[in-house]
Amino acid sequence: MALKSTIFKAQLQIADVDRGLCADHALTLARHPSETDERMMVRLLAFALHVPADDRRGRLEMARGLSDTDEPDLWRHDLTGALVHWIEVGQPDDRRLLKAAGRAERVSVIAYGPAVAPWWAGVEGRIARAGNLEVWQWPSEQSRALATLARRSMALQVNVHDGVVWVGDGETAIELHPRRLFPG
Repeated sequence: MALKSTIFKAQLQIADVDRGLCADHALTLARHPSETDERMMVRLLAFALHVPADDRRGRLEMARGLSDTDEPDLWRHDLTGALVHWIEVGQPDDRRLLKAAGRAERVSVIAYGPAVAPWWAGVEGRIARAGNLEVWQWPSEQSRALATLARRSMALQVNVHDGVVWVGDGETAIELHPRRLFPG
């Protein structure tokens, strides 16, 4: 018998000074049985950092990611169905990234964990021709700290200013310093 996903509810209050965005979002996340709290929280924060200010070009949505190899972790389609933004969490292979770059207007990767450096060394040269791709690294200790905020029901505040991200639940606050790997 296959294991079922665990459902999490998150209330996000986003104040992103860098993008001029203030918004509240109520999200339901299905955590795949093989997904860790750390990965789920990185996925949730990826939503907060990429959600558009309006829905004129479609909504940012959680996709099937781990459950479906043809889908990213998050994506945004415009009203015609065209793929506007493809967002991956983790360390996808270069073929997957180049395929996504051919399908979407924009591709973002949020790489986290201790294996980022060897992964990046292996794919960097092969993805250089993708002009619509951006790759960000989140330091391991910071992404692990995010996992401590995971609850089945969460109320989180996300603040972004000068590239620094703060995530808090009213008791604990995590500071993240994402680093752009590509384009350099």
